[in-house]
Amino acid sequence: MTRDRFRTIFLALLLGLALTTGAAVAAEPKAVPLSADDRADVVRAEDYLNAITTLKARFLQTSPNGVSVEGDAYLSRPGRLRMQYDPPSPLLVVADGSFLIVHDRELGAPSYIPLGSTPAGMLVQPNLRLTGGSVTVTRVARLPGVVRISAVETEDPSSGEITLVFSDRPFELRQWQVRDAQHQVTTVSLFESRTGVTLDPKLFKFVDPNMTKSPLNLNDH
Repeated sequence: MTRDRFRTIFLALLLGLALTTGAAVAAEPKAVPLSADDRADVVRAEDYLNAITTLKARFLQTSPNGVSVEGDAYLSRPGRLRMQYDPPSPLLVVADGSFLIVHDRELGAPSYIPLGSTPAGMLVQPNLRLTGGSVTVTRVARLPGVVRISAVETEDPSSGEITLVFSDRPFELRQWQVRDAQHQVTTVSLFESRTGVTLDPKLFKFVDPNMTKSPLNLNDH
């Protein structure tokens, strides 16, 4: 597998985008009837996410092959997200309100992906609703101290599934997992989270370095 192809797959898993490959596509997740307790936890998740204005955290991202990278995550709702990967990773991910921009400094040109077509779009959309709209909850699971809520896109459930993992008391987002159409899972865990912090708006503005390079001075010899 080439380095470029590996990174394409890596980014697709990160963003929850379906890849067109020769592999068989797994059966789409099926929604199950929600109990009263399930619905109560879904409402808790909606209320929690909608109450967030800003968030800053460290993150640990683990890909399906076990490779882990760390970095800083910044969230400003609605519409804005930044995942700043620690060196030597060449990756930067920025949501500017309209697009999710993925920049690999080693590959050059950034990719612009409509924000609404990624799980990140769900995390930063205003007035988030996990039921009765563009997102459908497939299951709710409760473990000691943990609530897990899994969901798919209502119109395209076969494209993948995102699972939001919350601590129970206090109720806080701790992790999300993206399962793609081939059941490959990428996990992003948050730690040292702080909400309601002041964030520089420049964090969510992407300037393509290829467009800011000084032009060649033809008068120089």
